[in-house]
Amino acid sequence: MKESSLTILFGRSAMFDMRAIIFLGLLLGAAVIVPAGALLAPPGSALHIPPYIVALLGKYLCYALLALALDLVWGYCGILSLGHGAFFALGGYAMGMYLMRQVGPRGVYANPILPDFMVFLNWKELPVTWWGFNWFGYAALMILLVPGVLAFCFGWLAFRSRVTGVYLSIITQAMTYALLLAFFRNDMGFGGNNGLTDFKDILGFNVQSDATRASLFAISALALGAAFLIGRFMTTSKFGKVLVAIRDAESRTRFLGYRVENYKLLVFVVSAMMAGVAGALYVPQVGIINPSEFAPANSIEEVIWVAVGGRGTLVGAALGAILVNLGKTYFTSALPEYWLFALGALFILVTLFLPKGILGLFGSLTRRKPRRADSAADAPALAE
Repeated sequence: MKESSLTILFGRSAMFDMRAIIFLGLLLGAAVIVPAGALLAPPGSALHIPPYIVALLGKYLCYALLALALDLVWGYCGILSLGHGAFFALGGYAMGMYLMRQVGPRGVYANPILPDFMVFLNWKELPVTWWGFNWFGYAALMILLVPGVLAFCFGWLAFRSRVTGVYLSIITQAMTYALLLAFFRNDMGFGGNNGLTDFKDILGFNVQSDATRASLFAISALALGAAFLIGRFMTTSKFGKVLVAIRDAESRTRFLGYRVENYKLLVFVVSAMMAGVAGALYVPQVGIINPSEFAPANSIEEVIWVAVGGRGTLVGAALGAILVNLGKTYFTSALPEYWLFALGALFILVTLFLPKGILGLFGSLTRRKPRRADSAADAPALAE
């Protein structure tokens, strides 16, 4: 029987190892336990999870999804992108535009069509870029399409020009900064430096209600699980082996006959779309999206998340994002002036002493234990 083209491209390999099963199990458990603790446990109970904690945990999961998307291109294909914050922000703006269209006459100026900031700036009609965002289906399409098209256009030009290494990283950062400057302008029609906020409903449900927050958390956990499965499907296949070959020896892979630019372009577009979904889930849980999300410093921080957790693992990237942002939450409330110093020190320490990240450290410790047991068992035989 002839194999399908999809099978020839991606091959067959085990998608699930113990690490993947544990990760998916934890996500599924969190998707059930956290909403149950928020909605079913009484407020005075030790099992009750306050709404602000639910929103904070949901934000961490969005960051984990963004880190996983970055790890897919950096950890497996060697593309150090400093522009994934742009894809994240574009997905967030697409969701924010949908949420703003749902406000309608309940805004400050009671305009049924124009958002409040457009009325304040004396806009007379809705810009073309906002058409269709009153429908969730159209907004969902834009959440995937806008980051994907931008990544495709950028990747088509960069990869076919064989721009690699630090030069590619600088160009991705320049793209992010250009978008930052563009979205700061009031005449762009995206709220200027204030961005989009004061959301009311999502799919007819109050975005501020406890049930909606719990549902958004569960959706974020499921989205992270789905992205992980897509990443595993790609990286445990023949396609993934080619990506690793490109990362380790791009010129040699090209000489073997592989169209390297096509592989890099595909994984870059998929990663950008994942980042867009992360941004879209982030906005209703945080309640605002503004041009600061395009800041190049955010993209650099995302690289630190992946490095701390362990690049080339997917699970490690998500773990690093959650742990670093837990530390950020503590430091920015207790010792805000020291957070950037702590973040820089963390990156230096990980680079010097944990090049494979936290997950790599755990892996090395678990591999050493059987060796010690084997050497102890072989000692009596050697004595004889």
